[in-house]
Amino acid sequence: MIETGIAHGGSLIMNASFLSMLDYCDALATGELLDPKRPKRRVLGIDIDIREHNLKAIEAPPMGNRIDMLQGSSIASEIIAKVNEYAQNYSCILISLDSNHTHDHVLAELEAYASLTSVNSYCVVFDTIIEDMMKEQSGDRPWGPGNNPKTAVKEFLKNHSEFEIDKSFDSKLLIGVAPDGYLKRIY
Repeated sequence: MIETGIAHGGSLIMNASFLSMLDYCDALATGELLDPKRPKRRVLGIDIDIREHNLKAIEAPPMGNRIDMLQGSSIASEIIAKVNEYAQNYSCILISLDSNHTHDHVLAELEAYASLTSVNSYCVVFDTIIEDMMKEQSGDRPWGPGNNPKTAVKEFLKNHSEFEIDKSFDSKLLIGVAPDGYLKRIY
């Protein structure tokens, strides 16, 4: 998994725990011995500011050995290059975009990372709900209706037929922040 926007690291730890369970299920099914120091599945988190106390909590056992992090802007060329190099080691990749929620930033993230998504996997764009909220609800932030992740998704999909919105998530989730944000890679 590749995730932009770390914040306090809760989703990194949660996703690492999900991947840990998949590794254990594989080991049970195949009889393979697990090396806890070298997990097969990992999470890469990217954030412009990883604070020291968050870093310590994220790196702590038991999930810290499944998490890698890069500090810098997710749309900076040097970070994009590092993520692409990292991704070469994995055959199945899911992308999670949840950092700066402006149209231009999300569109740049989609252009940089969506192509890393494995066929039949997802590039999940969070906080697309901003488009459906009142401007006042965005507070003092630079994003709001007309300038947000959902507008970026719509523009991205105009030129990327290899992705389609998977609407089934919208009908399964009673409460969600990513309507039309589950982009499935179909080829």
